[in-house]
Amino acid sequence: MSTMNMAGLGFILLFFFLMVLFTLLGRKRKAAFPLRPIAAFQRLWKAIGIAVEDGTRLHISVGRGSVDGVESASAFAGLQVLARIMRIVSISDRHPVATAGDGALSILTRDTLKAAYADLGQAAQYHPSSGRLTGVTPFSFAAGVMPLIADEGVSANVLIGHFGPEVALMVEAGERQGNLTLAGTDSLPGQAVLYAAAQEPLIGEEVYSGGAYLRASGMHVASLRAQDVLRWVLILLILGGALLQALGLGTIFPLG
Repeated sequence: MSTMNMAGLGFILLFFFLMVLFTLLGRKRKAAFPLRPIAAFQRLWKAIGIAVEDGTRLHISVGRGSVDGVESASAFAGLQVLARIMRIVSISDRHPVATAGDGALSILTRDTLKAAYADLGQAAQYHPSSGRLTGVTPFSFAAGVMPLIADEGVSANVLIGHFGPEVALMVEAGERQGNLTLAGTDSLPGQAVLYAAAQEPLIGEEVYSGGAYLRASGMHVASLRAQDVLRWVLILLILGGALLQALGLGTIFPLG
């Protein structure tokens, strides 16, 4: 096994160990690890409360990424947010509607909604139209979402998944209705558009933190803590390697 593979395996094992450690610590001292505030999720909690009080609905889109590709991580992050929001707004008169731009992802979206209804003891209220495949190409996907935002009493949009530049059309549709739009993606072109257009963009790894900020489970918070530790480990390794190179010791203690 090469040095790089060994290093990668070491980081995976360290991440797993840290997740278990922080999960156990969180169970013993639930208030010990407060999360840093993210304005997007603070506003989302308010939007959820307003939707429940006003009888409006939330729109959650999990993007158009394939579930067997590199985009799957952001897609599953969006599904986790969908499941959590469904449980939070279960007392609302109008339940959320979810959209996707990939066939397999659309099936998972419906399964997520169906499972949430079943867990809440409201299986009879589930309807397949709650999860919709609005298009299988980037702009047909966006074009299918736009009338949903305009015509179905949506008060807030949560866009978490794989989106490209076409997400600008979805954000614009929300702006026309005066809706809050919280959005994040793993796509660099999509991030550029959202940073300029969305009211509450999620930057970088914030896309994957929805479960923790919506209080899905202690494992989600533990995952964020483990990421923070590994981030500092990587920073120290980079600085250490740079220092060794500056001292002329890079060939004695090779990092690669």
